[in-house]
This record gives sequence, C-alpha cells and structure tokens, in this order.
Amino acid sequence: MPAEKKLEQETKTQTTAEKKSKSKNQSKTESQNSPESISLESIKTELNGIDDAVFKDFQTKEGVITVIYLSSLIDPLTLHKTIVLPLVTDDKQVLKSYETVDGWDKKAILLSIANGDTILYHQEQRQYLKAQTFSPPQRAISSSEMESTVIGPQDAFTESLKTNLSLIKRRIQQPGLKSNNYVIGKETNTKISIIYIEHIVNNENLQRIKERISDLDYAGFIDISILKQLVEDNPFSPFPQFGMTSRPDNAVNCLLDGRIVIAMENSQSVMICPYSFIELFNSPEDFYNRWSTASLLRILRFTGFFITIMLTPLYISALSYHPGILPFELLINIQESRSKVPFPPVIEVLFIELVIEILREAGSRMPTKIGQTIGIVGGIVIGTAAVEAGLISNTLVVLVAISALLSFLLPNFLMSNASRFVRYIFILAAGLFGMLGQMLAFAWLFNHLLNLTSLGTPFMTPVIPRKWSDMYNSVVRLPLAFIQKKTGMSRAKQMNKDS
Repeated sequence: MPAEKKLEQETKTQTTAEKKSKSKNQSKTESQNSPESISLESIKTELNGIDDAVFKDFQTKEGVITVIYLSSLIDPLTLHKTIVLPLVTDDKQVLKSYETVDGWDKKAILLSIANGDTILYHQEQRQYLKAQTFSPPQRAISSSEMESTVIGPQDAFTESLKTNLSLIKRRIQQPGLKSNNYVIGKETNTKISIIYIEHIVNNENLQRIKERISDLDYAGFIDISILKQLVEDNPFSPFPQFGMTSRPDNAVNCLLDGRIVIAMENSQSVMICPYSFIELFNSPEDFYNRWSTASLLRILRFTGFFITIMLTPLYISALSYHPGILPFELLINIQESRSKVPFPPVIEVLFIELVIEILREAGSRMPTKIGQTIGIVGGIVIGTAAVEAGLISNTLVVLVAISALLSFLLPNFLMSNASRFVRYIFILAAGLFGMLGQMLAFAWLFNHLLNLTSLGTPFMTPVIPRKWSDMYNSVVRLPLAFIQKKTGMSRAKQMNKDS
C-alpha cells in the first residue's frame, strides 16, 4: 500500500510539472505572438515633425502623467480648466472621469490627437485616457451673403458642425430629430452628420443616402459640395440634383417636410435631399411674403430662366435662317447695326458671351470693391469699344446684358451656373439649324430633366408624376392654408401629421 501511494504521488507531481511547463510555454508563445504595447516613444515618433505637438509631464499622487495635444486645436484656457488644474488639485477623481482609450490601438490614439482631443498617458499603469478639448477659433454667426433676404431670420450656418447642429435643434425641439455622425475621407477624416425627423422621413431615402456615403472612396472632403457631387444620381448632368443652403430656416423647413439634411465640418452650407427642379427656383423669403408677391416673384424667375437660355439663340436663328419672324422695321434696324460686323451672328454672340464670362470671373476673383469696379467699367468700356470697332452690334449688347441679368434672378447659385451652360448648347444648336436646332435643344432639355432623379425620386415632381396638392406650392404659391401637407418629393411617412 505505501508503495502504491508513493507511485501515485510521483505520477501526480510529474503531471503537475508537465502542466506547469506547458502553461509556461503557452504564455511564452502568447507573449511572443501578442503585439507590443504602445509606448510613449512610439507616439512621439509618429508625431515627429508636427511643431504644434506638445508633450507635458505632470507629477501627481498617482505617478507621472504625460499630457499630449496639438496646441493649434486647443484653447489654452480650455486646456488649463479641463486638464491642468484638475490634475494638480485632485488627480484621483479626475482620472476616473476621463474616457479610457484602447492602449493597443495606435491609430485610434493618433486620430484622437489629430481631432483636437487631449491624450493623458499614465506612465506607471501604462494607461491611455482621453479628454475632449477641441476648441479651435470659430467664426461668429452672421447673415448669409448668398441667400440674403429682407424678411425672416438673418442667421446663417458657420464652418462649425456643432454650431450648425445647434442652429437646427434650437428650432426643432423634440426627441424625434435624429442626427447620425459619420467620418468620411481617407486622408481628411471629415465629420458629417445626417439629420432627419424619425417619424416623418422615408426609410428608403435614408437607407439609400447612408449606403452611398458608406461606399465612398475619396481622399478628402473640403466642402459639402464635393460630397454632393459624389452621391448624386447623375454626375454628368449640369443641373444640381440635391439642394444646398446656408440658412437654418430653409433647412428646418425641409426637415419638417420629411427631407434629409447633411451637415459637414468646415462647411458653411448643408445638403438637402431629395430635391426637385421646381424647388431650385424657390427662395426662403417666399414663405415670409404674401402669397401674391411670392407667386409674382416665382413666375418672374421661371420666365427669366427660359428667356436667358432662348434670347440670344433666337437672335442667331432670326438673322441667319428666319428673318421673316421679325417685324420689318426691327429687321432693318438690326441689319444697320450689323452693317460693319464682319462675323456671322453665331460667332458674334459667342464672342460677346465669352467676354461677359471673362468679366464675371475676373470680378469674382478680385477684392469686392475692385471687382465691382472692373465689372461695371470693364463692361461699359469693352462694350462701347467693340461696337465702335464693328465687332458686335448695338442690339446684341442689349440682348446679352438682359440675358446676363436674368440669369442672376435664380436664388440658387448652382442653378444659375447651369442656365449659363445650357445657353451655350442652345447657341450652338441655333447656329447650326436655326429654330429647328433650338426646338431640338429644347426637346433634349425636357427629356434630360424628365430622366433625372433625386435619391430615386423623379426630379420633375410634382409636374411629372403629377400631384395636385403639390401644385399649390410650385410656380404659383397659394396661401399657406392650402399647402399644409407634406410634398410628394419627400415621400414622408405621415403626410398629414403635424411635426
């Protein structure tokens, strides 16, 4: 019996020794295979070459804590109140209040520093903590220069995403207003926010825009207009398929209608989707004016758009192919003014149109006072000299000036640029085929607009497909009592529920 007990004890000791050796070998192999912990020196090497990267050591009761931040993204007063003063006074409670960062993820640590957060490294515990101290210089809220109005709110969005969100949420105070944050851009890591009202927005539209944003593979986003071009339905169209605004009241009005608003860091405009062709002619001031005044202005904008793309091409068609459509006296006056012009009408029109474009572009690139002077004086001097030199006629100068003024009637700047582009298509068509070419270009324009979609919804809504309740707020704006329903463009969940 004692011999058997000794054998059992020996076998037990051998098995325990084997288990210990195996566990030691496994721990060695795991330690060899596991990644090395992120050290402070590796963070310093990654931030080498960044002159505003600051490393400061603070001796506390818990040990030495290194504070890492970028001085260009943090206000010194904010840093002193949030980090320095609490560490000096009571470090135990402060360390518990900070957010813990995964010490194995170097990319997350470096990205937090680049975003303006402050990283605290506890040297004894080898632990990383994060404090939100992002406080760069910001522009104050001012009025919008692109969408200025006489009546209504005068505040506009700024380049701060938090400020823009606050301007929207101060107008819609309910828990149904949702904002989902994303980071896009492989190099810039730009923050965006998708804003919508949960019980109104169409889920199909929301899912579609989220998928398009998640599928983006682009290096950097400087402004919201770049994102808009990348997620549009037809990138080859000259017409913008999504709306853009710098006014919070306009964005809120679209949110209440069931639309989706996307705001971006460092952009003073927000994107609205979906959007229709008719809404490109609307101004936020239309809802602050009486219905009669708003309707008159909308009719004027629509008429101005079609005149600006048809006026100078009609001049080419009448003089080159169809002189009989003009009254005899007017035709005689035009021919007398063109008696010294050696070019055909199409070359004459293209010449003066390009001169107008050059003056407009030069005036927009110069300081405000100089640009206005060059635009006015340059137009007068060049126009007068060109007429006296026999390069263009007096009648064409008047027509081009009217066409240029009508293009500025459109409240949407991108739509104004699109009208200028379409006008050149009509000019070339009129120079080749006369009125037939204009009608062909007109048919192409309508066919193109009918084939466009905005987030899957027809761009010509509510004209095609027709929705009679939406016609009350189209070219003619009826009193507000008739347009309380949600528009068909948004495809909202609840068409009649008050938001």
